[in-house]
Amino acid sequence: MRLQGKIALVTGAAGGIGSATARCFAREGATVVLVDIDLEACSRVCDDIAQNIGQASCSGVDLTSEAQVVELFSNIRRDYGRLDCIVNIAGGDCEPAASVESIDMERAMRNLDMNLKSCMLCCREAAKIMKPQGYGRIVNMSSLVWRGSPNQFSYSASKGGIFAFTRSLALALGGFNITVNALAPALVEVEAFTRALGTERWQALAKASAERYPLGRIATPEDVAKAALFLASEDAAFITGQLLEISGGARL
Repeated sequence: MRLQGKIALVTGAAGGIGSATARCFAREGATVVLVDIDLEACSRVCDDIAQNIGQASCSGVDLTSEAQVVELFSNIRRDYGRLDCIVNIAGGDCEPAASVESIDMERAMRNLDMNLKSCMLCCREAAKIMKPQGYGRIVNMSSLVWRGSPNQFSYSASKGGIFAFTRSLALALGGFNITVNALAPALVEVEAFTRALGTERWQALAKASAERYPLGRIATPEDVAKAALFLASEDAAFITGQLLEISGGARL
C-alpha cells in the first residue's frame, strides 16, 4: 500500500473526482479527511469509505472562508497531530461559455475565490503543519484550460494561477521535503457536467471531445485519482513544481 499510515486531506470530496480520489487513497492505506461545502453528500462518501474500505472522517467547510479553513486545519492538527498529503480538488466554474463582452465580474471573482483562493488558503495552512514535520505532499487541481480558453476567461485565469502558485510553493517548500505538483485534466465524465449540460448536450460534447483525443475517450474520475495518488506517493518523491496533464493526448 503506497499511503499506509498517512493522513490525507481531500477537498471537494463530494464530487466525482474528489470522491474517487478519497476512495483511491483509502484503498492505499491512508486515513482520509474529506471536506466539501455539501456536508450531506460528503458524509455519504465518508460513510461508504468507513464501511467498505478504510478509515475516514468528513467536515462541511466553505473553503473560500479564511476563518473556516483555519479552523479545519486546527482540527486536523488536534485530531491527527500531522498531515501528510493534501489534494486540493474543490472548485468549479460559475461563468462557463461567456464572451469577452459579457464577462460578469461578480461571477469572475467567485471563480477566483472557489478555485484559486481556496487552494491558496489550504496550501498555506497545510504548510504550517508540514514544514515542522519535515514532510508533505501537495497536489493541486489545475485544468487543461490553464493554457487559455476562448469562453472560460475567469476559470482559465484561476487554473493558470493555480499552476503558477504551485511552482512558487515548490520553490519555497522543497527544502522541507515537501513536494508540490498540479494536475490538469481535460474533459472528465462527472455528474456536475452531465447535470449542468443535460443528457443530449453532454453526450454531444463527450463524443466530440473523444474524437479529438488520440486515446479516443474522455477521462474518468479514476484516471485523475490515480494520477493524484502517484504524485502523493513515494513514487514521485523527486518530482515537484510540475503540472501533469491528464488529457488522453489532447494537446499533442
